[in-house]
Amino acid sequence: MRDQIMDLRLEKLVFGGDALGRLPDGQAVFVPFALPGELVRVRLLEERRGRWTAELLEVLESSPDRVPPTCRHYGLCGGCQYQHLSYSAQVNAKKGILCEQLRRLGKISASPLPSTVLSPSPWRYRNHAQFHLTPQGELAYVGRDGHLMPVRECPLLSEELNEIWPRLVFESGLSIERIGIRVGSDGQAMLVLESDESPELEVEIEGLSVVHLLGEEAIVLAGEEAVTMQVHHRLFRVSAGAFFQVNLPIAASMVSYLIEKLPVSPDETLMDIYCGVGLFSAFFAGKVRRLIGVEASSIACEDFALNLDEFDNVELYEGTAEQILPWIEARPQTVIVDPPRAGLGKRVLEALLALGPERIAYVSCEPSTLARDAARFLAGGYTLSEICLFDQFPQTAHIESISLFHRERRS
Repeated sequence: MRDQIMDLRLEKLVFGGDALGRLPDGQAVFVPFALPGELVRVRLLEERRGRWTAELLEVLESSPDRVPPTCRHYGLCGGCQYQHLSYSAQVNAKKGILCEQLRRLGKISASPLPSTVLSPSPWRYRNHAQFHLTPQGELAYVGRDGHLMPVRECPLLSEELNEIWPRLVFESGLSIERIGIRVGSDGQAMLVLESDESPELEVEIEGLSVVHLLGEEAIVLAGEEAVTMQVHHRLFRVSAGAFFQVNLPIAASMVSYLIEKLPVSPDETLMDIYCGVGLFSAFFAGKVRRLIGVEASSIACEDFALNLDEFDNVELYEGTAEQILPWIEARPQTVIVDPPRAGLGKRVLEALLALGPERIAYVSCEPSTLARDAARFLAGGYTLSEICLFDQFPQTAHIESISLFHRERRS
């Protein structure tokens, strides 16, 4: 059946951005850049485990939610999956996928329907971009085919970023693995170069900081070693190599949500696991008796210490959650976890269940691992009380959410 051309009526969007259709025998077919309800002509490409991938050849009957893509690279670049879908429909699709992942992977049939927080702007929202270099010295993204694709435009990047990156010129043959550009809330820009050897560069853009990352070591080649990000009334130092949310208005909404939904008291302990530079901790340190941060990145730990220097009730443990949690002496009433896409490891989850906090706020960027971990929390005596989807990454299939788990107060 490979290379066979056929017409399909599509059913729904699935996690990752493809639309799902079915062959006459019921086999699933995944079609990129297509939409539910559309009649499409496709070419079958590859079968794995009874599922086909297909190439979209023609849209025979179009969905009313289909819109023209904005970017010239759309379809070739691997960054966006939803530019052909209206923004309101994007968010509705993500809500449906989040619920489906909880039901199918987590076996959670009675989960609450997610509320949603939309990005104030579905375009120009990113304060951070990462590029690769082609052998010819061109800035590039990784294309859908896995090869480097020189970039001519990117409508997801902020106006400030789009003023800077086209002005960057690199020689051919440089051994730079990755190039990051981050713009702070004050407009200060930082260029971050990742490579195994120090590059020789001339900086001709006024005010641009340049930092070379060699593992965990940051070598300042020009300007400053960090930028400043503002969320609500607080300023955060964010060094080269430290993670920070790329969509600041959504980051502010996430903070507001946690403040509203976590009823902490002045006599309790709060633990912030995968705390980064302290985005969430900074807003809770003044509300609790004891705040404990856990973070593996030494660069982020240095920023955390500076960002929360005003508080005397804050403790920070540098190390992985697997290393720290089994040995930490604390009985937190509230825990915030913001793990990477892989979710919580088995040892982390077991340690959390042993700590037995009354409330757990789970910040997730990967619904499949959220579903897996949610099922474990429910089996451990917790109830999933609320979910909110924060559209941190419009035009893409990425799904950011916060789930709230609670259990009865321990005696």
